[in-house]
Amino acid sequence: MKLRKGKTKSILDASIDSALLAVEIYNKPRTTFRSEGFITMMIMAWTRLFHAHFNSTIGDKYYYKKKGTNRYDVVDGERKAWELATCIRKYGELPSSVEKNLEFFIKLRNKIEHRHIEKREVDTLIFGECQSLLFNYESQLINFFGGEYSINEALVYSLQFSQIRTNNQEKANKSALSSDLAEIVSFVEKYRNKLDDATYNSQEYSIKLIQIPKISNTNRADAAVEFVRWDSLSAEDRKAYEKLNVIIKDKTVKVEAANVGRLKSSEVVKRVNDALKKKAITQNLHVALYKLFKIRPKNGAEDPFDTNAEFCLYDEPHNDYVYQDAWVSFLVHFFQVSQLEPADLRLKERNGEVLNVEDYKM
Repeated sequence: MKLRKGKTKSILDASIDSALLAVEIYNKPRTTFRSEGFITMMIMAWTRLFHAHFNSTIGDKYYYKKKGTNRYDVVDGERKAWELATCIRKYGELPSSVEKNLEFFIKLRNKIEHRHIEKREVDTLIFGECQSLLFNYESQLINFFGGEYSINEALVYSLQFSQIRTNNQEKANKSALSSDLAEIVSFVEKYRNKLDDATYNSQEYSIKLIQIPKISNTNRADAAVEFVRWDSLSAEDRKAYEKLNVIIKDKTVKVEAANVGRLKSSEVVKRVNDALKKKAITQNLHVALYKLFKIRPKNGAEDPFDTNAEFCLYDEPHNDYVYQDAWVSFLVHFFQVSQLEPADLRLKERNGEVLNVEDYKM
């Protein structure tokens, strides 16, 4: 249906403009706040899309009311419109995987709102979810208002500068994670790990792409990039895809379960003492240190996953914690530069003090 001029059309136009601006921000080569900008504009696009739908179906009634009254909640003289999470709940007809994708970005937006993340690792990490967020938006746009509002012709596959990275480059990037970025990566891993396999593997939650250069085209007029629908593949092609999928599948829970390269607390103590060539740390002092630097929650905490992922990770199958090599390096440096004695550290821990990791980093 083609909308005439009016409030619904104005809201819908603003929604589409927000989505297109999100794509423009994401695809600009010099953008340093790519993820933040894309997520912010797409949340706005989705919210306005729902508002346009509600305006055309139930009228101008998508606003919060004061508790226990029929009066609208007013902020700065304007009625407070439903936020995206409320819109999703009020609509109540989105597929579960689409809801999970939106929930992921609502929570992630809140995480990054007060952080400035310049590194591109987050962009790479959440590319699949970003692509699904965009695809789902257009599908819902067409569902609400018809194919006339399809915007796919305005979008182009973005060009890539860098070649496939080596293992050493990946390790260097991971070791350079800031504390803010490590927290974001930890959140993404936790969220994904809580999803059931059906949701995680769905295209509505996250688009998984295998980028393989095409050696040649039979027809020179063919497009350089082709997107193939799963349901259009032959049984033989599906089997071939599944083999590739097993090779590249990277759901974090399967990697973390193996605890490759992770250390128990006793190994941390041994490595620190070996590096310093003296008994600088004991198991008890190690407990005081992880509490002082708040790299992990206390035993029995409500959210055991709330760790500083740069230094420590929660091992769910064994219900304990494992530590990263970076934690050993940090502690060695800390004892080399700090004037604090073990007795001082224990006293600070007993008094509930907290030490800032950034003050003691190399």
